[in-house]
Amino acid sequence: MASGAAASKATTTLKPKTLLLIGDSLSAEYGLKRGSGWVALLEQRLAAEQLPVTVINASSSGDTTSGGRSRLGGLLAQHRPTHVIIELGANDALRGLPLQLTKDNLNQMTQAAQKAGARVLLIGMQVPPNYGQDHAARFAALFAAVAKSNKAALVPFLLKNVADLPDSTALFQSDRIHPREEAQPIMLDNVWPELKKLLQ
Repeated sequence: MASGAAASKATTTLKPKTLLLIGDSLSAEYGLKRGSGWVALLEQRLAAEQLPVTVINASSSGDTTSGGRSRLGGLLAQHRPTHVIIELGANDALRGLPLQLTKDNLNQMTQAAQKAGARVLLIGMQVPPNYGQDHAARFAALFAAVAKSNKAALVPFLLKNVADLPDSTALFQSDRIHPREEAQPIMLDNVWPELKKLLQ
């Protein structure tokens, strides 16, 4: 009886999954050689851990939450993912878009993915202090609010231990916006614990 249950559990664990990632340049290998970004490293880690997950990276440099929201329906219909990672919001902040618009778009995307049967992981971002402490705090908080209200998983800050170091410029490309290749494993390590829980 016990061995049958264990076998059944193993079968469930190994059931193939499809992970759709909808993000911006931080997930689209902007300025990096192909295969060195954190999403490519994620695929390598999934293979190393023998987790049968197909990763669809639908990230697009420059994308906003509005752009992602408009693309998501077609991606869900095409790929029928079991899991969705939403990594958007940084470009909303850079363009000075209203926080409520960002929040509404993330809410709609999370709910659309969940209605399609996918488990959702939201990846949060932060803006530099020069945007104003109040604005920065409210921007960071909106990701947690969306995750909580929709019972979705959350990575609070994709660039933890990258952008918040005393001398972070060494980990960024010359534009000081996009992380270098050396930062990509750190970004994956920020995402991995929450994603692994979601996949199990």
